[in-house]
Amino acid sequence: MSRGTAAAVRDRETVAGLSRGLRVLEAFNEGGAQMTLSEVARLTMLSPAAARRSLRTLAALGYVRNVDRHYLLSARVLSLGSAYLRSADIESLLMPELRRLVDMFGDTAGIAVLADTNIIYVAHHCVPRGLRPVAAAGVTYDAYATSLGRMLLASLSEPELDKYFASARFEKFTKFTETNPKRLRTILRQVRKDGYATIVDQLFYGVTSLTVPIVDPAGRTIAALNTSAYTGQMTAEALIKSRLSQLRKSAIELQRIIGSHPALQQALRTAPEQKLVAETQRKRA
Repeated sequence: MSRGTAAAVRDRETVAGLSRGLRVLEAFNEGGAQMTLSEVARLTMLSPAAARRSLRTLAALGYVRNVDRHYLLSARVLSLGSAYLRSADIESLLMPELRRLVDMFGDTAGIAVLADTNIIYVAHHCVPRGLRPVAAAGVTYDAYATSLGRMLLASLSEPELDKYFASARFEKFTKFTETNPKRLRTILRQVRKDGYATIVDQLFYGVTSLTVPIVDPAGRTIAALNTSAYTGQMTAEALIKSRLSQLRKSAIELQRIIGSHPALQQALRTAPEQKLVAETQRKRA
């Protein structure tokens, strides 16, 4: 959870303790499988005392464990993600198009949304292949290093993009990872112009991917759809030539599905509820 998201929920009608607890859970995405109290406090920007109270509460509820002064998530956390997948009906609504793409091209296909500076996979399908990194529903990655993220970032307004660059941290995952903000902005402008995004070996060696946007009935990008291949077998240019038309066809079908299921449309949104944010800002004015 970013500073902006955290600030958005500081209101008498919200529960600060719940906000802190969720920030602690989300910190394990960034901090790793096991973290000390001080590491949790640093990543969540909470005081050690507040972080300790949140961890003790989560431990009492069975969501985290304390082993040799290191905290780790328990299997109970999976119930939160599975509840989302069931309530949004991801399996029956989104997966058929991903399976169609994988049946047609092999490799992988996935759908992701933007959450602060990361992407979150909400659906993923693949052909198992050796030791290649495999995504899955719930997995997060830094947006700037993925084609899904670049497509989603390119759909942001300039003020939103400025906010992203002010809060994101850029690190190299491979020797090819682009981390220069100025060059990334240039790339995003080109993505916006082309209507698709590609990456080669940016996040992992051996992964080349292509992404197109999925828009809601109002024409706003709500998610992104990708297909990927092994870099040694497919160039970005070949990926565009062989798969772009089918990927766009799937995006149109997914747009139709999402548009006809309002609950799914809302479930894909990750930004704070705008009405709540507006009320909070009005009270502060």
